[in-house]
Amino acid sequence: MLLAIDAGNTNVVFALVEKREIRARWRIATEARRTADQYAVWLHQLLELEGYAKGDVSAAIIGTVVPRATHNLEVLASKYFHVEPLIAGQGRAEWPITLDVDEPHNVGADRALDAIAAHEKYAGDLIVIDFGTATTFDVVDSSGAYKGGIIAPGINLSLDALVSAAAKLTRIAIDVPQDDSVIGRTTESQMLAGIYWGYVAMMEGLVARLKSEIGRPVTVVATGGLATLFDQKTELFDAVEPDLTIQGLALLHEKIAVA
Repeated sequence: MLLAIDAGNTNVVFALVEKREIRARWRIATEARRTADQYAVWLHQLLELEGYAKGDVSAAIIGTVVPRATHNLEVLASKYFHVEPLIAGQGRAEWPITLDVDEPHNVGADRALDAIAAHEKYAGDLIVIDFGTATTFDVVDSSGAYKGGIIAPGINLSLDALVSAAAKLTRIAIDVPQDDSVIGRTTESQMLAGIYWGYVAMMEGLVARLKSEIGRPVTVVATGGLATLFDQKTELFDAVEPDLTIQGLALLHEKIAVA
């Protein structure tokens, strides 16, 4: 099986993938100084809980937007799983799509992987919205080329900034409002309305502008942990794919394996 590793700014996601099917997945907070040995102890226990062994891993691929974390993840794969990992976007794992932007070397691995996976699953022009540390809006044309997009502060980042700057506001849980009213009657409900409905309004406005600029029918695909949360209160998304980045890693590895 393939061990696919998606190292983001907030979490590192590990997934076991077999024939494009995700058999198991785990996440841990991103910490650039976490050693390969620490990863191995944690991951070995989780593998056993799911009924797998280290020997079930026959290949590994890493996609990362945290360069300082890459080395320890490479050591994890080589030392404990005895496989030489591919690094998405580098060497043999160079991107199989066109990055049609002014600075292609600066495109985050997660965004390129999302584009690969979304194009594989959906025809035509696409807008991919990924809810992570930042919320990104990526435009992919009908040929699969990455055309650019938008980077906005992630919802948790926005909430953290609000709470840290306002002495009397406390951290709230991000959840779906119980009704559609945007008039909060408590401090907490007002904060939730501002964060949730404010984010919905931002997404709907930006997607409308993107669609107008693209000028052709577009499929909107959402991914990331909060996608399902917003899908409950907006008709913005045509599809929700929680594991799009992992799917992109699996597809990239598959393309290399058959090349």
